[in-house]
Amino acid sequence: MRVLFAGGGTGGHIYPALALARHLVAADRAEVLFVGTLRGMEKELIPAAGFRLETIPVVGMQRRFSLQAGRAVFLAASAVFAAGRLIRMFKPDLVVGTGGYVAGPVVLAAFLSRIPTVIHEQNSIPGLTNILLSRIAGRVCLSFPGTEHYFPRQARTVFTGNPRASEAVSALGKETVEVLLRPQRPLFLCVGGSHGAAKLNLAFSEAVGQVLPACDAQAIYITGKRYFAELEAKLAALTLRFPNRLHILPYHPDLPELLRKADLIISRAGATTLAEITALGVPALLVPSPNVTNNHQEHNARFLAEQGAAVLLKESNLSGQSLSELLIELLADGKRLKEMAAASRTLGVPDAAERMAEIIRKSAK
Repeated sequence: MRVLFAGGGTGGHIYPALALARHLVAADRAEVLFVGTLRGMEKELIPAAGFRLETIPVVGMQRRFSLQAGRAVFLAASAVFAAGRLIRMFKPDLVVGTGGYVAGPVVLAAFLSRIPTVIHEQNSIPGLTNILLSRIAGRVCLSFPGTEHYFPRQARTVFTGNPRASEAVSALGKETVEVLLRPQRPLFLCVGGSHGAAKLNLAFSEAVGQVLPACDAQAIYITGKRYFAELEAKLAALTLRFPNRLHILPYHPDLPELLRKADLIISRAGATTLAEITALGVPALLVPSPNVTNNHQEHNARFLAEQGAAVLLKESNLSGQSLSELLIELLADGKRLKEMAAASRTLGVPDAAERMAEIIRKSAK
């Protein structure tokens, strides 16, 4: 089976595609090709994962008429032709769109070439690209129940979960900073996202000095490369004050291995991160990014909070004081954390990759 993946821009579109591609290679010996752009994270992530990446020129569509809007329309038309050439070259049995600007012209080219298509929506509030593509896609795979109501052809939707959840469950632990952790102390993990989060950095740096002694806790903060030097310097004195209890990292190669050990995670509410959190059943304090399309991170976070798996803290209410108070309250309440963990596990879909792989197998026939 030959599968062409189209998606990019952010890790939220790329990591689920990589997880699904690895599953298809292992389970079906699939041949895989990725199509992306030179502007998104895919240009680094996909080759690093060992997959071939072809790029086409495409930018986001503008909602108002302008010279940039005219250029975007021209590039979109050019991208459909470029995608058509790649399809004729690769001859896929099926095309999978996982979101981002590049998915539109590639899925459209596949439709025009009469190649079966499947798209995957990671968020609880779908993006415009996927809503439009759902009119021509054979199947629409959803990460959240209830998202089907946003699509004009609900009969084509199916709840599969996010394939990244399957990798979170099956990930093998590696010996890194974890060797310094002490199992008798509660561990809270803070993740600012792949690019980091300035306001979360500030709040964490103000809160952590209160939380560590109050709860006899230990902490890991993944800052994002952009903010690492700044946060490492700012928290240098606290790191010395609490040896082996405060670990500042620019990134971590495998978040699931840290999640397995965490009693609580503080993070944004991107769909891929939430798929990992729920697959492993980790209580969460979620601070959604307000700088995303359709405010979808808040909707993602609210879904978990309403099920009792997370606490939602809006960025407008985020401060060192509010963060420290919530962390101390949660870490001191073992019963509540256990209840949140149980609720989180009920939302997880650890077999998401196989669920979506089965949709692909049936669609490709």
